[in-house]
Amino acid sequence: MISETDTGDDPADGWFPESVAAGYDAPGGANAPEVVTPAVDVLENLADGPVLEFAVGTGRIAIPLAARGVPVNGLELSRAMADRIAGKPGGDAVEVTIGDMTKTRMAGEFSLVYLVYNTISNVTTQDGQVDVFRNAAAHLRPGGLFLVEVGLPDLRRLPPGQDIVPFAMAPGYVGFDQYDVVRQEFTSNHVTVSPEGEGRFRRIPFRYAWPAEMDLMARIAGMRLKYRWADWDRSDLTSESTKHVSVWERVRP
Repeated sequence: MISETDTGDDPADGWFPESVAAGYDAPGGANAPEVVTPAVDVLENLADGPVLEFAVGTGRIAIPLAARGVPVNGLELSRAMADRIAGKPGGDAVEVTIGDMTKTRMAGEFSLVYLVYNTISNVTTQDGQVDVFRNAAAHLRPGGLFLVEVGLPDLRRLPPGQDIVPFAMAPGYVGFDQYDVVRQEFTSNHVTVSPEGEGRFRRIPFRYAWPAEMDLMARIAGMRLKYRWADWDRSDLTSESTKHVSVWERVRP
């Protein structure tokens, strides 16, 4: 069994090094047009000037948004991920800075800062997540918007005494989350077995925060809630929702 520590990846790339970046753009899943297009539709509608994507990754959202004429900047910790943007059609329209979304500052003001696909949870402390909100607010012009897309923790599936929830099972692959409900932390565990029988195990830590806690983080950063949806289709958030898309507005410097 090969773990993520055995790959020779650059530690500076964090949890998204070359071994992850190499397969990140595989067709389907989060890269499917039916997933990407609704997100880009909403972001285009909210943008009223230049935008900034925290954790831009390989440009899954930024490149199609830039193709619609929206000026897009990206901030990304992993050079292995960001290096793939320039090689894609339209990637040269996205200006990328290597840095940490909790503290790296970029020049200029933006109409919209956005952070999608659960990446706020990659920041594994409450103080760090507050810093993300503060950094977003610092990049926004007055009235600018900060959007976060993030899953809701699957705690309703945990019976007493159990801390593991499987989320995927397919030939050669099993995925499961393990929760620590006291610390509001969980790890996402991925076990992959190739047809040749070679196994790989990858474990990524996360911190979950409920929507109400994020509203307080926004308030600390000088923002207030403007929209909250269950998905990119702008449907209402309910007790059955598995994620939320929330938008806060900057109300003070």
